[in-house]
Amino acid sequence: MHLHFKETDMKKIGILFGMENTFPYAFIDRVNEITKKKDIIAEPVLIGQLEQGVASDYDVIIDRISQDVPFYRAYLKNAALCGTAVINNPFWWSADEKFFNNALAVKLGIPVPKTVLLPSKERPEETSETSFRNLKYPMEWNEMFENIGFPAYMKPHDGGGWKSVYKVTGEADLWEKLEETGKLVMMLQEEIVFTDYYRCYCLGGNNVHIMPYEPRNPPHLRYAAEPTTKGAAHKKLMTLIKKYVIQLNKALGYDFNTVEFAIRDGIPYAIDFCNPAPDADVYSVGQENFEWIVENAAKMAIARAKSNKPGNNNCTWGTFVGSGVNGTAL
Repeated sequence: MHLHFKETDMKKIGILFGMENTFPYAFIDRVNEITKKKDIIAEPVLIGQLEQGVASDYDVIIDRISQDVPFYRAYLKNAALCGTAVINNPFWWSADEKFFNNALAVKLGIPVPKTVLLPSKERPEETSETSFRNLKYPMEWNEMFENIGFPAYMKPHDGGGWKSVYKVTGEADLWEKLEETGKLVMMLQEEIVFTDYYRCYCLGGNNVHIMPYEPRNPPHLRYAAEPTTKGAAHKKLMTLIKKYVIQLNKALGYDFNTVEFAIRDGIPYAIDFCNPAPDADVYSVGQENFEWIVENAAKMAIARAKSNKPGNNNCTWGTFVGSGVNGTAL
């Protein structure tokens, strides 16, 4: 196999995006302000002919859209193979899903809501009843419902963006709403009645920005929240949340992610931590948060461009993939 690598003195940072407007262009401008376009330049990714094993023009690509466009995901895997540092790692992102993340959090000792996995209501394409001969029947529905309790939340095991999320008030309500889920594999998750909620940006695996957040508000008011904890208790909570955010992102190998926590009885429960293309629009996150994201994303990308070694594997891999949760080789 012969791979063709990019050879140029000028380092290039690209950002791959869709309908976004505010973050991508602010990010490009900030990188170019910092570097003055001397040795490193940022621009929107431009894709022409895509040939196997041929490098892209970019040392770093920030990916904001490939989860929705399979062609882009294939492009990024090829670019990563040829030495581009793709943020986030397209190989791991393709394999990641929320039920696994919850299981990983349990192994790391990070509180998460009690969760069970439900078989899809409809069989996948090209399967039959005999395809499920290994599935126990009937399943232990009563034990599951007693374990999780009602009300509860039902959500796709690998979804995002609050799509196909249901609040279920009881067993009858669950069966009724499960009819709408089709071939989706759903999780049933304990409801965490919270006093505070936080959304935390994590860049580069260790740079954390904690934002009070109210998911029950309209989108434009979700970041207009005030924490109820104060003083020493608040400081202790922020330290613990930061620790959990770093643990999760190091284990998962995400360079650009958000983690959400619901606070119940002073305990932060990780609710959602698989957001590798998280909302960064100035009109939703607010100007102060937006400035932090733009500045720190630009600095992270510049550092990765400087450290990029042409032709090498320059993507980030989580500690779980490399050595297991407890250090055991996988």
